[in-house]
Formats: sequence, structure tokens, C-alpha cells
Amino acid sequence: MTIKSSVKDIELVERRRKQIIESAITLFKDKGFHRTTTREIAKESGFSIGTLYEYVRTKEDVLSLVYEAINDRVYNHLKDSLQLKEVTLENLYRAIDSYYRLIDAMQEEVVILYQEVKSLDPQSRESILEKERQMVLILKNALLLCLPKDYNQQRAELLANNIFVQGQMWGFRRWILSKKYSLDDYITYQINFLKCAL
Repeated sequence: MTIKSSVKDIELVERRRKQIIESAITLFKDKGFHRTTTREIAKESGFSIGTLYEYVRTKEDVLSLVYEAINDRVYNHLKDSLQLKEVTLENLYRAIDSYYRLIDAMQEEVVILYQEVKSLDPQSRESILEKERQMVLILKNALLLCLPKDYNQQRAELLANNIFVQGQMWGFRRWILSKKYSLDDYITYQINFLKCAL
């Protein structure tokens, strides 16, 4: 997605937007998107409101940047961990374990993703969905590398979607899951469910 900036220095825009994203995530975690003002985002970022508007046009632009940053972090983690040096199911299970632990570390960001997606404009929403489709494709391709050549593609895609969502489920259902399961237990059970499905 492209968010316009009146500043032409690309490196400066990236630096400033990183500050804006970090500040916005802090505020969104604390107050939610709708109760956070652009003035508060500017102040938390160390900018005047005028300076903030040099890098974004609206609060929805900030939300789009936050989504992009969160999804990029998860995408890069999945891509890196699933470039399996040795393609085995055990290595795949380790990569899934690593993904679930990343989501645990990003619990509040995951909640922001699910709570505020409705606040994005249709183009930003589609961009987010496309990034999620790419992450599921990474998981599907890793599964297919580890399974027999004639393994059903449609089934592999469904399993990849399950892995993806079960990781995120720990983030947005942790308030109830953590009362009964440790993170280690949760990961073990989810990987065992996957083994049964294979």
C-alpha cells in the first residue's frame, strides 16, 4: 500500500514512520485506535501535529502503517524460519513452534489486528489480506516439501490456514487459554493435532 508523504527524503520518511508506528502501537494497546487522537500520536512520537501530517495524511494512514509493520514482522519470521535447510517434518514443527512463540511475544499487536481491521479502507484491507495469503502460501509450500509428492494441495492449504490461525488464536484468546495451558502445552497440543491431520 502507498501512503503519501510531503517529505521527499525516503530514508527520513522511513525513520519518522518507524517512530510513528512504535508510538501508535503503544497508544493503541493502551487506549484503542478510536480513542487515540492524531495529536497524541504526534506527541508520543516527539513531533508537532504539523510534522506528523508531513508523513501521513490521516489517523487511518497510521493504522495502515501499523498493520503493515506487524504483518511484515510475522511474514519475515515465517519466511526465514521456513527456508528449511533440511526439509523434514521435524524442522517444519520447529518452525511452527517458533511462529507460535513470536505470536506470543506480539499478543497485543495481534489483538490490534483483529479489533481494528474494520477501520481500514478497502484498499488497505485488501493489502493486509494479500499479505496473509502470502503467509499461508509459505506454510503450504513448506508442508508440501515435507509430504509425499501426491499429497492433496487443497488439504495442504487448509492445514496451512489452520496453522496460521491457531498461532494467532493464542494472541487473541490468551485471556482464557492461558488459564488452562502454558504456551509450551499449547504448542505441543497444536503440533500433535497437525501430526494427526497429516
